[in-house]
Amino acid sequence: MRSFIFNMLLYIMTAVFAVVCVLLSLMPGRKPIMYGLSAYTKTMMWLMKTVVRINVSVSGRERVPDGAVIIASKHQSYGDGYVMFSQFFDLSFVTGDHLEKFMLIKRVLRKAGAVVIDSCGGSDVRDRLQERADIIRKEGRRLLIYPEGHLSQVGTQHRYRKGVYFMYRDFNCPVVPVATNLGQRWNQNDWHKHAGNAQVEFLEPIPPGLDKDEFMLRLETAIETRSKELLDLEDLGALNPDDIGKLAENDVARSKRIAKEDQQDNGEK
Repeated sequence: MRSFIFNMLLYIMTAVFAVVCVLLSLMPGRKPIMYGLSAYTKTMMWLMKTVVRINVSVSGRERVPDGAVIIASKHQSYGDGYVMFSQFFDLSFVTGDHLEKFMLIKRVLRKAGAVVIDSCGGSDVRDRLQERADIIRKEGRRLLIYPEGHLSQVGTQHRYRKGVYFMYRDFNCPVVPVATNLGQRWNQNDWHKHAGNAQVEFLEPIPPGLDKDEFMLRLETAIETRSKELLDLEDLGALNPDDIGKLAENDVARSKRIAKEDQQDNGEK
């Protein structure tokens, strides 16, 4: 029953704030719409706590430096975005263009300074990332990216996409990895929510200047290792212990992606 009530409130509040944010987007500057998004995400955090009794604790916030920085987070839940936006006022983020099919959302994304990329990939993705990175860096803002490019079943991971490296290179600034076990309480976009504690932890920043292989290894190791350590094996929630450590990608998909990325890398050289 609690999950049903929460989901109904989620749909209602999302619709209400979508209209509010569209109206705010008509005002000059980004601040009005960021206030709207901040109010929306904090409302959802309150509903998570009071309705479905998901208690989210955030640690390591002091590790996020001021100014331009990339926040690279594990992505297990639709609730992840609410947590991140509740921590930062002026936050930009990378998202797929699937959201732009909703015209109201498209306007909000553009006004909020989101980096909207082709969900299917393509040669223009890195160019768009670099272009938006230049703007965000000059404005000294934080940029949120989910390096797997997918919502992951709690306990599993997807292969990390290399787009995060190219943004790291273009930003020339630290990357702060983020680990979480929120998926145990709100797994992906599941209807049913599980009451209990969840943790989100900002880890030690990765300094600029690393080559691609070293950076990708450090990022993936930090996020995946700590996310596994955060798993609550006493109160499983949505976690199936057999899923811990699984790579959520079959051999065919993996070989196609590697071939495509290698081709892009060779074309860049």
